[in-house]
Amino acid sequence: MENITLQFATLDNISELEPIFTLYREFYGMEPDSKGTIDFLRNRILKNESILIFVEKDENIIGFAQLYPTFSSATLKKAYILNDLYVIDSERKKGIATILINKCIEIAKKENCGRVSLSTAKDNPAQLLYENIGFKESSFKFYNFTL
Repeated sequence: MENITLQFATLDNISELEPIFTLYREFYGMEPDSKGTIDFLRNRILKNESILIFVEKDENIIGFAQLYPTFSSATLKKAYILNDLYVIDSERKKGIATILINKCIEIAKKENCGRVSLSTAKDNPAQLLYENIGFKESSFKFYNFTL
C-alpha cells in the first residue's frame, strides 16, 4: 500500500490520536470527551499499560489498534487483549485492519505470549475478518459487571 506507515504511539502523538479515538468511542455509543480521551491515552502510555499502534496515510491517521497486557494462570504465559481496533470509514476494506491485527500478533509472538484475545459485538461484520486471520470463537462465555 502506498504512503502507509505503521507507528507506535508516544506521548507526542496523543493529541493527533484524539480525533480518531473519539470516532471509535462514538461508534460504540459514547459521548465525545476530548480531554478525557487525551488523559486516558496519556495515562496508558505513561504507565506502560498498553501498546497503541496507528496507521498513517499521507500524514493522516486512518486506523489504530490498542493492546492491553494480561496473564493466563492456565498457560502460565502473558497474553494480550486486542481491546481497540478502528479504521475510518473511507479506508475500510483496504487491508488496514489486517495490517494492524498482524502487527499485534507479531508483538505477542515476540513476547512469547500464549494468545491474543478480542471480543466484539455479536453483529459486527468484522467477525469474518477475525476468523480469516485465524481467530477462533472461544468456548468461554464472556460476562461484564458494570460499575
